[in-house]
Amino acid sequence: MPASQPRSRARDRNNVLNRAEFLSLNQPLKGNQEGRSSSRKQSGQAGAAGAQSSGPKERRQSQQLPEEDCMQLNPSFKGIAFNSLLAIDICMSKRLGVCASRASSWGGARSMINLLGITGHGIPWIAGTLICLVKSSTLAGQEVLMNLLLALLLDIMIVAGLQKLAKRKGPYDINPGLLDYLTMDTYAFPAGHASRVAMLSKFFLNHLVLAIPLRILLVLWALCVGLSRVMIGRHHITDVLSGFVFGYLQFRLVELIWMSSNTCQMLISIW
Repeated sequence: MPASQPRSRARDRNNVLNRAEFLSLNQPLKGNQEGRSSSRKQSGQAGAAGAQSSGPKERRQSQQLPEEDCMQLNPSFKGIAFNSLLAIDICMSKRLGVCASRASSWGGARSMINLLGITGHGIPWIAGTLICLVKSSTLAGQEVLMNLLLALLLDIMIVAGLQKLAKRKGPYDINPGLLDYLTMDTYAFPAGHASRVAMLSKFFLNHLVLAIPLRILLVLWALCVGLSRVMIGRHHITDVLSGFVFGYLQFRLVELIWMSSNTCQMLISIW
């Protein structure tokens, strides 16, 4: 044992790695370890303080953003179907808008199409109904005309309210006319002309005795007026179709609240 100790000491002396200039390569200094540990602790404390300083609103936003992104990237089947139908409606409506401007393919027929649209406007029909009501001398005629006037006024108010709620614009940037502003028909959905002609045609078919050719012409007139609104670029196809549906519902409403002859005579006497 005493002989082995001098040998081990000699080996340690002869080992180059045990010299002072090479100690830093084998063993890190205590100061460096302490500096690194303190820097890690400070960075950890700063991160914790930043996490605490972030309010609950930011956490909610960070939790909600991925969900919103997923909703945008993965829409539902109903959303895809609705957007597809909407795109088809806009595309077909623009293709049918052949009289939207003078430069369109059928721009020369724009005046005629506008004239056809005026036949379904509310102001001429209200004025004509009032004139016929003044000149009417029969109780049955006055009863029909008073209910027709009520139906026209209801049509203007219902369509104006629905258009204010929807606020849908037409396929082309076309300013409404003076008569449209008078009847508050400034938006596209639903089409006021379409609802009016549908209500009028159904009203006349039920309360007037007409021959079969006149009945066919009445239905064709309603369809042509609805088509004319798409041709001049004021409404989409779905606007006109929904207008026909609302017109029929308005007719059913007038039938439910039909004013009797006595009520009509009382209103006429007051007026």
